Amino acid sequence: MLAKYWKKIGMLILIIACVFNVMSKLVHKLSLNKEMLYSAQYMFEQQENEENKENQTN
Repeated sequence: MLAKYWKKIGMLILIIACVFNVMSKLVHKLSLNKEMLYSAQYMFEQQENEENKENQTN
C-alpha cells in the first residue's frame, strides 16, 4: 500500500514542512524598525572596524 501512495505521502510531508517553515518565520519575524536599526548598527560597527584597521597600519 505504501508503494502505491509514496508520491502523495511525500508531497503531503513536503507541504506540511513548508507550512511550518512559513509559520515559524512569520511568528519570529522582526519588525521593520528593529531590522533597520540592527542593520544601521552593523554598518556603523563595520565602518569603525575598518577605520581602526587603517589607523593601526599607519
